[in-house]
Amino acid sequence: MTAPSTFGLSSEARNLHWLLTNLVEEVPGIQSVAVVSSDGLLLLSSDPGHTEQSRQKVKTKGPKGSSADLATIVSGIGSLTVGAARLMDFGGVKHTMIAMDEGSLFVMSISDGSLLGVHGSAECDMSVVAYHMALFVGRAGHVLTPELRSELRKSLEAESTGSAQ
Repeated sequence: MTAPSTFGLSSEARNLHWLLTNLVEEVPGIQSVAVVSSDGLLLLSSDPGHTEQSRQKVKTKGPKGSSADLATIVSGIGSLTVGAARLMDFGGVKHTMIAMDEGSLFVMSISDGSLLGVHGSAECDMSVVAYHMALFVGRAGHVLTPELRSELRKSLEAESTGSAQ
């Protein structure tokens, strides 16, 4: 994984990038991670290839090898599970885990509708991934303010514009 540039970001944004990098590097089997806002926009990514140009250059296994695609999936699953919880009147959704033949998908609520999505390999230990995701959420949830979400979004947009030139 190539760490995204944190030059010019606030200390909170740099800390969030650091937490995300640690999550990916410390937990065996994690392939990509995406933090998604309540409206489905990618805020933070472990994947330096979240732009269309980068996706065409890098071919990896998973949701087209891109955290932007992972963000789309996470947003959809998050929306579906929230709707299901409302219909069943069971309260808020804390996390969702999907085990597939060749990998796993984890979605966990952070705060104010933001979500953490993790794509794991088939060999990953689901309980270890879930534990480390809960640690990330516990550390990141209180700092993921509307201002920080706006800063992260602008950072991704600037990065996308810079790579498209």
